[in-house]
Amino acid sequence: MNDNAPLAARGLRKSYGGREVVCGLDFALQPGECFGLLGPNGAGKTTTLRLCLGLTDPDSGDISALGLAVPGRAREARMRIGVVPQFDNLDPDFTVRENLLIFGRYFGIADHELHARIPDLLDFAGLASRADARIQTLSGGMKRRLTLARALINDPELVFLDEPTTGLDPQARHVIWERLRNLLKQRKTLLLTTHFMEEAERLCSRIAIMDHGKIIAEGEPRALIAQHIEPQVVEVYGESAPDWAIRFGHANAERCEATGETIFCYTHDPAPLIADLDARGELRYLHRRASLEDVFLKLTGRELRD
Repeated sequence: MNDNAPLAARGLRKSYGGREVVCGLDFALQPGECFGLLGPNGAGKTTTLRLCLGLTDPDSGDISALGLAVPGRAREARMRIGVVPQFDNLDPDFTVRENLLIFGRYFGIADHELHARIPDLLDFAGLASRADARIQTLSGGMKRRLTLARALINDPELVFLDEPTTGLDPQARHVIWERLRNLLKQRKTLLLTTHFMEEAERLCSRIAIMDHGKIIAEGEPRALIAQHIEPQVVEVYGESAPDWAIRFGHANAERCEATGETIFCYTHDPAPLIADLDARGELRYLHRRASLEDVFLKLTGRELRD
């Protein structure tokens, strides 16, 4: 195991009711990076996070968090870790400032030190003017920024972010991204789970894609795209798109995939596809570069997961 890794796992396994949900995972985070753990629902991401935090005991395997063995020294490790949960769990009985103060006391931080830290955290979250506001009066974006600020109250070296922008509008999402980039500039190490592939592409230096409890691909976002997907994508929409794909698309693209009335054409040379589509008024299309979402869907499938 990498002794310098802020977080590392080797041979990690966990089963529930005879079903193995984490199947021999191996990964290690580098100091100061944002590492993305991606996967469809049921892939094993949440269980992996719980294992790494020492909230669930593994059936086998080794975990090291900040040089401490987990779960044996998990409580000690968690004192140096920040966690942004998937769902906000702020205390509605307290104000914005009081939420930070009360949470900081769980780490044994003296009140005078907390009072010194809180103004900077409120500025970081853009909530200095709402310090005395009740939680019920905050917007969803404000609550999410407060949850992020709260995770930093103990000045953690490692931060777990479980779908930090779920449910936010685009403006609030971009604000959260800017705050996370600031953390990376401070050399914090981030472990991010998200269903927003654009978020992972923007923030993560490396990504691991999980499915059925296993890591099925790992690497830098652009490298994964180059490895798994043709560089150009033409999306074709309309009732006659499936017929067009049979008559023209499949013969002029390396690969075509259908989802309902949408055809995704993957190719190195989109010119023939675009020229033909421009001559057809009944079909709409979008031409774009391949993205991490294309990789994700190719490796994990397009069927709905519950």
